[in-house]
Amino acid sequence: MTTLLTLVPLVLLILSAVPALIIFMMPEHASRARITLNVSAAAVKLVLMAALVPFIMDADIAPEVRFEFVPGIDLVLRVDSLSLLFTLLSALLWLVTTIYAVSYLHGQPNRRRFFGFFALCVTATVGIGFAGNLLTFLLFYEMLTLVTYPLVAHYGTRAALKAARGYLFYALSGGLVMLVGVVWLTMLIGPVEFSVGGAQAVAELAAERPGTAAAIFGLLVAGLGVKAALFPLHGWLPRAMVAPAPVSALLHAVAVVKAGAFGLIRVIDDLYGVEVASELGVLTPLLIVAAVTVLYGSVRALLQDDLKKRLAYSTVSQVSYIALGLTLLSVTATTGGLVHLIHQGLSKITLFFCAGLIAEVWGIKKVSQLDGLGRRMPLTAAAFTVGALSMIGVPPTAGFITKWHLGVGAVEAESSWVVAVLITSALLNAAYFLPPVVRMWFREPTPVPDGPVQERRHPVLEAPPWLLTPALATAGFVLLVGLFAGVPYSPLEVAEYLADRVYQ
Repeated sequence: MTTLLTLVPLVLLILSAVPALIIFMMPEHASRARITLNVSAAAVKLVLMAALVPFIMDADIAPEVRFEFVPGIDLVLRVDSLSLLFTLLSALLWLVTTIYAVSYLHGQPNRRRFFGFFALCVTATVGIGFAGNLLTFLLFYEMLTLVTYPLVAHYGTRAALKAARGYLFYALSGGLVMLVGVVWLTMLIGPVEFSVGGAQAVAELAAERPGTAAAIFGLLVAGLGVKAALFPLHGWLPRAMVAPAPVSALLHAVAVVKAGAFGLIRVIDDLYGVEVASELGVLTPLLIVAAVTVLYGSVRALLQDDLKKRLAYSTVSQVSYIALGLTLLSVTATTGGLVHLIHQGLSKITLFFCAGLIAEVWGIKKVSQLDGLGRRMPLTAAAFTVGALSMIGVPPTAGFITKWHLGVGAVEAESSWVVAVLITSALLNAAYFLPPVVRMWFREPTPVPDGPVQERRHPVLEAPPWLLTPALATAGFVLLVGLFAGVPYSPLEVAEYLADRVYQ
């Protein structure tokens, strides 16, 4: 039994990697086999991970497997409660995004390349989630950069290639900065593994050489801040919106920005520990950067007429709620930050699915063109409305659960200025998300010169079912995790469990 348990992280990683390798070997025209393989692997992985949740949490175990990378340094894959929360989100959104992408890219060239790198991207995300030490995390973190580049550049246009080069420059620069931090820390205290509450060796280094420990913390956070889109390291994200809608959904909801945010959680909670980080004085600067990013992203979103760019700047703002919660020194705020990892993913992927649907069916890409869309595409408009209300924080959506916990946590931490930031941010969220919703439902439809797309003129539904169903499903999840936040093994309960352990 023990041997079998140690294989769990490896099996789950293989379930992502092997389909990618098979897809690359398939001929381009084998679309049915490719779809079957992709969807089957995603579904099997999702079921296995969901089955592990009560087992890992109730038994409080963390199955792991090790391989010697170089003498004295192991690669470690470990399934703990935090990694399971992150990878379960990855598995769920991989499944729905695959279904969406199959229909979105129907009839287009280079689908073998797209779905191969798509599966590798998920493999890297799973590796990041299961990484048990800094080195393993860094290897999969860099792998994610490389395998995401072809997805951003997928269309091969000048704009796509320029955006992909920009993404690669930002991501590799961030990875290099992080590498310096990892090497410096490893030279001082040896290979260091993630541990609930922080690694003992890091605590000893902080006690003996606080300046050095703080400098290494700064390098690690700066490197992670690129993918987490912290201001002023966020520039790649809005430019990458030239990518296909499924890639945008993947970048914003599950893979790249979430990898950065997840890395911040590991460094603060499981490498340094909140008490050590607080004593070093490194949390307050990060809190300020996160607060600035929350407001900056919202203001920039308000100025965008391009729908996908508005959503992109919204991501810049919303992902920083995670860093905000981690740095407030409150169990409730940490819970809010951790659960936002899930809630933001579900809400934002819904919005990107809808943006892709609207562009695919009607050719609409701007907020100013959305008048009357609720009559043309009522289900899509309803799903978009749910995602938008969640981003604002309106009950009973998932976003309300996040913002409630962050607000209460800020009060508990006696940080009244953070409460002001959260209120201002919520007002800005409403200012840029309500106008498209109002246009959809309360304006008369206006002619759309470029739409509907010729082959979509007489659809049975308002949109192809395999594009519409994932958007409706994720919108449903946004409502369910908000309405049933208190049920056993809900994202909120898992986040509360993790936050309590951080402060024990």
